[in-house]
Amino acid sequence: MQPDPQYRGRFAPSPTGPLHLGSLIAALASYLDARAHGGQWLLRMEDLDPPREEPGAAKAILDSLQDHGLHWDGPVLWQSHRAQAYQQALDTLSAQGVLFRCDCTRAMLGPDGACAGRCLGRQADVTTPCALRVQVPRDCNIAFCDSIQGHQQQALGHALPDFVLRRKDGLVAYQLAVVVDDAFQGIDHIVRGSDLLSSTCRQIFLQQRLNLPTPAYTHLPVISDARGQKFSKQSHAPALESGTAPHNLRQALAFLGQTAAPAELESCRQVLDFATTHWMPSAIPREMWIAAAAP
Repeated sequence: MQPDPQYRGRFAPSPTGPLHLGSLIAALASYLDARAHGGQWLLRMEDLDPPREEPGAAKAILDSLQDHGLHWDGPVLWQSHRAQAYQQALDTLSAQGVLFRCDCTRAMLGPDGACAGRCLGRQADVTTPCALRVQVPRDCNIAFCDSIQGHQQQALGHALPDFVLRRKDGLVAYQLAVVVDDAFQGIDHIVRGSDLLSSTCRQIFLQQRLNLPTPAYTHLPVISDARGQKFSKQSHAPALESGTAPHNLRQALAFLGQTAAPAELESCRQVLDFATTHWMPSAIPREMWIAAAAP
């Protein structure tokens, strides 16, 4: 693998629960890709949705990453401290005339939650609480190449003519925050789960509107349980035990199709050093979802 000291990757968990195997897989893959290139690996806490956050989860995630030897570069970026940056991005888009207020209920929304212009012609009548949406031109097509999932293309203007950037409760939407923060942190490689693949065209659209660079994307298969549900707090995915951290790393490496670290390598640092040296992205399965192995 060619060294690239300018490489900047990141892991960006939401503090909705402790680190579990699914989130460890994403963290490990992004870490190894950065380290194998000789680049930096940054950490961002996406704490923008207080109603969904679990008390103490942010600290638990940070502690668990450290316990697994996944040490990040620089300070953690907390999205809850970034309100001014998000407002500046909204101001920029507003000046372009592409934002509109929307008071649609869920029942009124079209496919994928689009307002489809229902509120666009009655802006004087839309009062709070309301969402703030961005218009997507009808002829907007977004294409990119994902390093695992291959060529991706979406007629975004047809599929999703508008989407939310600020919710009715005043919270900034994920799509805007992630774009602003990736640019702020200088992220040029994003390695994350394939459950976020459908968000990428919206994010590229915002990058283009805000004149921000588009990173390289790698979307990993997502681990699911026997019922086909993503490993998550909602599906009761068990928290990782720090006492079995080297074993947890070996499990994650096996899921990623990587060469198994020799048995005599017992510490997290030894396993990670071996995995970094032998990192082979081409071995990662191309599937979108992979069922967890039976215990």
